[in-house]
Amino acid sequence: MKEIYALGIGHNTPVFIDLAEACGYRIAGLYHYNDSRTGEYDHGFEILGSFDDLLSLPTLSSKNFLLTMGNNNIRAELFEKILKKGGNIPSLIHPTAVISRFASIAESGVYISPFVYLQADSSIDKNTVVLSHVNISHNTTIGKNCFLAGNATVGAYTVVEDGVFIGQGALTISAKVSKIGKNAYIAARALVTKDVPENVIVVGAPARVMEK
Repeated sequence: MKEIYALGIGHNTPVFIDLAEACGYRIAGLYHYNDSRTGEYDHGFEILGSFDDLLSLPTLSSKNFLLTMGNNNIRAELFEKILKKGGNIPSLIHPTAVISRFASIAESGVYISPFVYLQADSSIDKNTVVLSHVNISHNTTIGKNCFLAGNATVGAYTVVEDGVFIGQGALTISAKVSKIGKNAYIAARALVTKDVPENVIVVGAPARVMEK
């Protein structure tokens, strides 16, 4: 059985551990963002050290890593640092996910949870998290470093740019939403009926940009 180290200790961590184990990995240990919990155990797994401890090693070659944090920026930064050190961040696809043979998924850092549907001619770029019961419609592109929460639906013919967060139960309408801009935040249950600019928060049904 292949070993994998989990980075990040929080409420999401066991969710990602479940996914890794369903994909045939054994958790070899955990790493926390600081050294305050080194030597403790979480969900039965030893906390081996901090992110700094891990990244201070001369090389991470031949080791697999699981990034369990929900923050897209933190996950993106760690992703690049681990790859630069030679570490491997494998994409994980739960056995219950339904993936079209005409879809494409990046080989590094994509996490596909149970009961996800990825339809034909759609793609998911590296270091993107897709939680349970998400539906990604045909001819849709999901960028890198994104996070799609449970039960979200992304309609057809949509480009979701890098760093986008889509909340629980959000829905984007096919053929009406051509682009969701970089680092946009789509609130839970938002009904998105038109394009979303970069770096904004949209809420409501129909969705509107939240005023600062």
